[in-house]
Amino acid sequence: MEQVQGILEGLDDQQRKAVTTLHGPVRIIAGAGAGKTRTVTRRIAYACATGAWKPERVLAVTFSVKAAAEMRARLEQLGVAGSTGGLAEGGGRGVTAATFHSAALRQLNEVWTDVCEAPFPHLIEDQRDVVSRAITRATAIADIDPLIVRDVLAEINWAKISLVPVDDYARIAAMVGRQNPAGLDPAKFADVYAAYEQEKTSRGEIDFDDILLLVCHIMDDFPDEAARIRASIGWLTVDEYQDVSPLQHRLLRLWLGGGAEDDRVLNRNICVVGDPAQTIYSFAGASSWDLLQFGEEFGPLAADINLNTDYRSTPEVVTLANRVLASAPDRGDYLRLVSAREPGRRVGRIAYDTDLQEAQGVAARIARLIAQGAKPSDCAILTRINAQQAAFVSALRALGIKCRVRRDSGWQSTALADEMASKRALLEAMGLDPSGMRQDDDPGVTISTIHAAKGLEFKHVFLIGCSEGLLPFGAPESSEALEEERRLMYVGITRAEDSLQLSYAKTKDGYGAQQRRPSRFL
Repeated sequence: MEQVQGILEGLDDQQRKAVTTLHGPVRIIAGAGAGKTRTVTRRIAYACATGAWKPERVLAVTFSVKAAAEMRARLEQLGVAGSTGGLAEGGGRGVTAATFHSAALRQLNEVWTDVCEAPFPHLIEDQRDVVSRAITRATAIADIDPLIVRDVLAEINWAKISLVPVDDYARIAAMVGRQNPAGLDPAKFADVYAAYEQEKTSRGEIDFDDILLLVCHIMDDFPDEAARIRASIGWLTVDEYQDVSPLQHRLLRLWLGGGAEDDRVLNRNICVVGDPAQTIYSFAGASSWDLLQFGEEFGPLAADINLNTDYRSTPEVVTLANRVLASAPDRGDYLRLVSAREPGRRVGRIAYDTDLQEAQGVAARIARLIAQGAKPSDCAILTRINAQQAAFVSALRALGIKCRVRRDSGWQSTALADEMASKRALLEAMGLDPSGMRQDDDPGVTISTIHAAKGLEFKHVFLIGCSEGLLPFGAPESSEALEEERRLMYVGITRAEDSLQLSYAKTKDGYGAQQRRPSRFL
């Protein structure tokens, strides 16, 4: 009883409601800084501590190895053993907290010999070589530009997670207005797509998305193995539900015993957590549609909860974040945040003459913060694209300030890591020291794209390049693309805890270049 009461301590009313509603479908709309992970992990711990759930049949899926490791670390601290997966029956296994891909891969490994006589396929970690061979096979072009490979790979990944088969690609691409990747017309791209699948099959290889597709296939066509997988999932929690793809949505319905989209699932013990205002992966096939329509799909809901109290950011930061979303056409879908903190510093806004001066100016401000007692790792520079980062690395190094860079490196492919990476992330999340590095050896200022910074938070944030053409990036042709950029700005702003500085450079080099205008979002 003491453990149960301890789990509920410190929760606000809405968090407590979410934690104590244990059966039936639950939706939690959790704004930035609203204690989402705290609420989800305490809900799982409370259910297990009260005996309402069996830990070995609890599955919590999220979108990154780091997030899954943090979830397991928090569950350990709450007295609930965590696991990375497996279909072991009965005891001997705790709550499974994993990415979609790692959970599905473990399921696939455990049933593979029962459904296939062939050896388990090799998982491709870098698809670019296969894509290059596929382009050559379909077009007879031997020397392929790496940028073409990148664009074709992105479109193949979009098609697969959007459940678009090769034969339907041209029709569906035209229907949804997909731009021709690398200048390939839809029919020719479909040839490349088909060649890519043939290349993999001939070599006994699968890619990351095939993991989910194969588990879906097993759930559809192998009743005994499907029943075994379903039996291991009594209670399902899905984090970052606003970023779920059609493929992931299909898999989770199959996990719950659902068939066609209009059929009710057999197991309704599902909790989804997300924030429509943080949907920033639409370009890759993610959509907040399933989060917004959750009540229609799974209703009646046992609880529909909004967490809009921001415990992370100062009122000044929260006010700006709300203002950015206030002009959105879909603002009714977004929570209005309320800061739980005392007033802090006003949000800074600076226009520099050139990109170089912006980099040097930001570096100088960070140096002053460090001189005043801040740690380098308290500070983050957030960029819209990778190409903006080099100037800031140089400016910091010129002042003797260490930094680390987080770049966009592919959304789906980074969702699965090997066991060593997963264990390392778990140790880091628990505050241990897996590498022997001294705890006082600060890792440095983080320089990150906004996409790569999602889910992170920093005491001091410098959001740079806040001008038309950079944020929003390019000249968005559709209202949907523009709103994606607005949400990206919102995510960048809400990474800040104590202070936020917005800046942009009026020109690229200062020599007669076209003048930039401040971002319309501000």
